[in-house]
Amino acid sequence: MQKRMRIAAAVLAALFLIYTVFVYFLVSACLVPSFMDKLDAFEDITKKCYSEQVQTAQLQENRNRLLSEAADWIKTAKRDKIYAKTSDGYRLAAEEFPERTEETWVLLLHGYTGWKEEMYQFAYWYQRQGYAVLVPDLRCQGESEGDFIGMGWTDHYDCLLWIERILEVSPNAKIVLHGQSMGAATALIMAGSPEVSEHIRAVVSDSAYTEAYDMFGDKITEWFHLPAALFVDSACVMLKLRGGYDLRDASPLKAVQNSGIPTLFIHGEEDKMIDVNMSYELFAAAACEKELFIVEGAGHAQAQDKDPQAYYAKIEDFLSRYL
Repeated sequence: MQKRMRIAAAVLAALFLIYTVFVYFLVSACLVPSFMDKLDAFEDITKKCYSEQVQTAQLQENRNRLLSEAADWIKTAKRDKIYAKTSDGYRLAAEEFPERTEETWVLLLHGYTGWKEEMYQFAYWYQRQGYAVLVPDLRCQGESEGDFIGMGWTDHYDCLLWIERILEVSPNAKIVLHGQSMGAATALIMAGSPEVSEHIRAVVSDSAYTEAYDMFGDKITEWFHLPAALFVDSACVMLKLRGGYDLRDASPLKAVQNSGIPTLFIHGEEDKMIDVNMSYELFAAAACEKELFIVEGAGHAQAQDKDPQAYYAKIEDFLSRYL
């Protein structure tokens, strides 16, 4: 009897170890870019995400033009590479595009597994409007160090360092937060935080999700064909132990209920990565002054490519009321 109990205990211990190792793998596969790059599956995931985007000749033509204009601009744009150190010891990198004649600034925040260069087309537009621009690599992405992608939670603390930097240069700065996807989630969490700066005057949220916890579970199912219910809570525990944060805390939906910062919610109607209904939910829950702009025929973070003129005109009109 005792032998059977020992065998059963050993089997359970082995199964628990296997389960723990697998959860460790899932967390790394979803939130550590250097680990993602080693997986053949990640290339397949990237291709799948691309295939889910709207593919039209007009949209691609607009995108190529916007990227080309930004590439030409960046060759001669005055910019400075700047760095900041987080409280947990990681060095973050950013590009600053100064505009000393104005005190209006924009903090541009890229999406999941992205990098600051993806936001240069937006930096180009804002500079032409007279804004000074700061574009960081969020932690664990691009040139910034980190343990795990923050899904908006650790990022909203990190971005306080960039707000401090802006205020060192322009003590009376009026700041816009403009983010895409995870960057939009970061901006919303910042706006609803108790630490929110009075200098933040408006938020442009492009393709944000409602809850990082739900997004993580959805991707476990979509990418790895696994039942989220069996793994997502354990992944949260693992991430808390390894990365110091809980996915449940990364909740733009809760944040907007506490936000007093005017917010423009933008989303592509045909977004298959982050459902457009999430922006509807965020808009309905937001306690701040708000506006919703849904772009027909646009997929994930494609609103500016689908109709650049309407996209930027909407942003210009919205910000003109609060700056």
